[in-house]
Amino acid sequence: MEFLIQLLNGVQYGLLLFLLASGLTLIFGIMGVVNLAHGSFYMLGAYLGYALSTQFGSLTLAIIGGAILAVAFGWALEWLLFRHFYERDHLDQVLLTFGLIYIFEELRSILWGDDVHSMPIPDLLSASIPLTENLSYPVYRLFISGVCIALALALYLLIAKTRLGMKIRAGAFNRDMTEALGINIKLIHAVVFALGIGLAAVAGIIAAPIASVYPNMGSQVLIMCFVVVVIGGIGSVRGALISALLVGLVDTFGKVWLSSVSGMLVYALMAIVLLWKPEGLFKQ
Repeated sequence: MEFLIQLLNGVQYGLLLFLLASGLTLIFGIMGVVNLAHGSFYMLGAYLGYALSTQFGSLTLAIIGGAILAVAFGWALEWLLFRHFYERDHLDQVLLTFGLIYIFEELRSILWGDDVHSMPIPDLLSASIPLTENLSYPVYRLFISGVCIALALALYLLIAKTRLGMKIRAGAFNRDMTEALGINIKLIHAVVFALGIGLAAVAGIIAAPIASVYPNMGSQVLIMCFVVVVIGGIGSVRGALISALLVGLVDTFGKVWLSSVSGMLVYALMAIVLLWKPEGLFKQ
């Protein structure tokens, strides 16, 4: 039964990583932008969720409102800054997004301070499911997995089954040809960037009740997101899902069974995958 609990924890962590990594791999694979500030949008979501849930007392409103605000912020940020860097070197993009990390952290400090905040779990989701006499599993963690699965399915349907998704795939495959066919590639980039920011923010909101809300929380997940993207293959949403689940399981079981070397297991997994497939598990 202990194995089942850790398995559920690993899947839940992996699905949460997928929400973060899917936005990052879309932005990098389609727009060619190295976004080091992606973890800051996870932090933004957590703080928005904390502020909205404190104000309205509803996790549902916090998720919906936080997602809408994050998408709008991502759209504005793409229009103001990122679209001017598509043709620039990756070094320029790295410097831009690295600077944004400091800007967002300073804004976070001004708006919410530097204290650690807790976000309560709603009463409806605060129970635990008994597995044995001594072991139980929190309902809220199952809720996180359910939200992640629903969003993953919605993302798949959007990309694979809609005209917008067809345009997104075309832009990822050949940007110049897509633009030559009359498709507004700037609009596609804005949609992709806003979608990626929204996914990262939702991940931060739903993770906040179990991870707390604290300064620099985005930097801790950013490296893991890049690991997921590299293992899965840059630009591949399917690869991000499989890679995130692998990373979640390896990290969770590593901390339980191999605690002395758990910090290196995920990176060892990445090294093994890259030795086998240098471009990741799935090509774009």
